[in-house]
Amino acid sequence: MTDKIKLGVSSCLLGNPVRFDGGHKHHSFITGTLTQHFDLVAVCPEMAIGLGAPRPSLRLVGKPERPRVVSSKIPGLDVTDHLENYGKRVAGLLDEICGYIVKKDSPSCGMERVRVYVDGKMPQRSGVGVFTKSLMDAMPWLPVEEEGRLNDPVLRENFFERVFVCHRWQKLQKKGLTPASLVEFHAAHKYMLMSRSQQDYRRLGQMVARVGKEPLEQLAQSYFLALMDVLKQRASRKRQSNVLYHLLGYFKRQLQSQDKQELVGLIENYRQGQVPLVVPVTLMKYHLKSSSNRYLLGQHYFDPYPQGLSLRNSI
Repeated sequence: MTDKIKLGVSSCLLGNPVRFDGGHKHHSFITGTLTQHFDLVAVCPEMAIGLGAPRPSLRLVGKPERPRVVSSKIPGLDVTDHLENYGKRVAGLLDEICGYIVKKDSPSCGMERVRVYVDGKMPQRSGVGVFTKSLMDAMPWLPVEEEGRLNDPVLRENFFERVFVCHRWQKLQKKGLTPASLVEFHAAHKYMLMSRSQQDYRRLGQMVARVGKEPLEQLAQSYFLALMDVLKQRASRKRQSNVLYHLLGYFKRQLQSQDKQELVGLIENYRQGQVPLVVPVTLMKYHLKSSSNRYLLGQHYFDPYPQGLSLRNSI
């Protein structure tokens, strides 16, 4: 990569003292590993709307489906509209970001299960931070994840896989979208999509088949939204194994019997949870080096992101 991909990040996760108590929530994976691969754009919506640090703590209050962000100590302090508007503003300013990592449990930034206080009852874990909801509504295709969920290897791999799909799409748009490039883009993500759902892969293929019959920009926008929604699904071991066996079919004539048995054995070991995904994929990539199959060589399934992220080592 000549230019690092832009990722939005809650400022407190980078170690900046912007929390309500004047502290931070430094996350070493973000400031360590991710800085090597991404341009991290720090955002703190509460600071941005002028609350300062330290500041009165906030919480979600009211109807779980549309709560207000208010202070529990200062009567009448309601910053809901300010946070919503700032989310829309950030969506307009950061149009080149390919993903966003937010602070969990925050009434402004939390992505899910944020406490909502309803009529003095026990809080419900059903809310979404108002800033983050506004951002996601404005950019429904954007990969968004909480820092706590990044500790789950499967969720972490899923998030960054989507980030790089988003980046490739943005590059395609800048280069100039054509009917042929849309078809090529879909084809290059075939096995990534099949690891989620063969049915959804076919459905997206049917969308692409309408190229030439519908306005290209309109079709491409609908396709990309559907693509990013499908990729939110977690790729199970069973589906990943099915993809690997499908790919193995391309090597029937190329591999000697012993090599084929070795690869089958590693796929089975992966399917049974004995080795991580990186093991059979690495061996398949080794055999792919001597292949002249341009279709396989163009599949992003084999290298969905930089190897330095080591995301497949734990799934």
